[in-house]
Amino acid sequence: MPSTATIIGSGFSSLSAATALADKGVDVTVVEKNEHLGGRARKFEANGFTFDMGPSWYWMPDVFDSYFARFGKKVSDYYDLVRLDPSYRVFFKDEYIDMPASMEALEAFFESREKGSGMKLRSFLKDASVKYDAGINDLVQKPSLSIFEFAKWKVVKGLFQLDLFGNFKDFARKYFSDPKLLSIIEFPVLFLGAMPAETPALYSLMNYADLQLGTWYPMGGMHKIVEGMVSLAEEKGVKFKTSEPANRIYQNGQMRVSTSNTEYKSDVVIGGADYAHIESQLLNEGSRQYSDAYWEKRIMAPSCLLYYVGVNRRVKNLEHHNLFFDADFGKHAEEIYKSKKWPDDPLFYVCAPSKTDPSVAPEGQENLFILIPIATGIKGDDEALRDRYFDVVLERLKERTGEDISNDIVYKRSYSVKEFVQDYNAFKGNAYGLANTLLQTAFLKPRMRHKKLPNLYYTGQLTVPGPGVPPSLISGQVVADYILKQKTK
Repeated sequence: MPSTATIIGSGFSSLSAATALADKGVDVTVVEKNEHLGGRARKFEANGFTFDMGPSWYWMPDVFDSYFARFGKKVSDYYDLVRLDPSYRVFFKDEYIDMPASMEALEAFFESREKGSGMKLRSFLKDASVKYDAGINDLVQKPSLSIFEFAKWKVVKGLFQLDLFGNFKDFARKYFSDPKLLSIIEFPVLFLGAMPAETPALYSLMNYADLQLGTWYPMGGMHKIVEGMVSLAEEKGVKFKTSEPANRIYQNGQMRVSTSNTEYKSDVVIGGADYAHIESQLLNEGSRQYSDAYWEKRIMAPSCLLYYVGVNRRVKNLEHHNLFFDADFGKHAEEIYKSKKWPDDPLFYVCAPSKTDPSVAPEGQENLFILIPIATGIKGDDEALRDRYFDVVLERLKERTGEDISNDIVYKRSYSVKEFVQDYNAFKGNAYGLANTLLQTAFLKPRMRHKKLPNLYYTGQLTVPGPGVPPSLISGQVVADYILKQKTK
């Protein structure tokens, strides 16, 4: 077992790995290029508003519970978690739909839209629960360094249960035909990086997470999770160095990480920053395991165009989470996944956490986080384009909610491709990592352990198990557990 470790980056996966290692006596130092900890889950404050910069959905509460329980703690030791009801609101051109939190109300809603679909939803979610259990409790818990990790009969049987070889589009249509129900069922895979027809049916497990396990919110904002994880890490002895970007990794006896300030020597190094950046910029060319051509061939999940907006009054007709599906779902998906162009008529998402949490906005005002999915690596990101899309969002908000906020905005900040590159060294400005396609699943993802430098490891959204906050928590624990079993070389 190693006695020392250096971790690059301070996102969820890095914090998870750091704490798991420190809990077993490893001396851990985390180096972070930015001023604040949390990676993409940072926050900032402006004009009395507190904005979460990245993740805004709290799904899979069991994963968070398991993480803190590992260290004898509870979620409630660090933040107050509330379940949202309705879970979210979906705007179509002619109506909006509130998704109820209770299963009884949810089945009744499905039945009201399509005769027989209430019972079909029950069957759909029963199947999805099997996939969730097998996927979250078995498949993603493996380091995925070899196909032979999946060779046991139980695992092989589980792979067939996971329906890896069917596609999500066809699978959903075995149960539902109503276009609006299908939009709701397909929305969780929109950010997985491929069209529903190219996404494994396995990912109905996301519907189980959404519809069965529910949508939650940590009071104070998503950054409360980061604060809790940092507090726990520090309790275990983890040391944090901020405003200290890493600029080189090499091995000379021990592993070494050179930063803007100093050099750290340790038995192992974990790269929790962007995998492609570490490979191409921090390693000597002879130490790289993946070429530029390899990365160019990877299928990426979307990037996004974000707006952080403060409004000097309350905005009616919005819930905490709001999905605007009042445009062509298939066309937008084709534009960001296939033609790689700026969407003509985008779908978008609006989060209004001040509907639940008065602490994130001045009294009587509204905190809005607006997201438009866009293609990773897209060109032409400039202020004029951002302003044009913001006007589109404001007009659609006005049409669907009856609220014109254009003259009530007291704060606005945009964030997109160039900031993802600048702040996180994100490959092609990606926001969500690798697409979850069949050929980028498990051992087909970039390796968790480096082939040439055996004491260099990776964690986070570009390696196993994949993108998202819960998978990142799992990723950090998987790499830490693997390291703890190894002898340093």
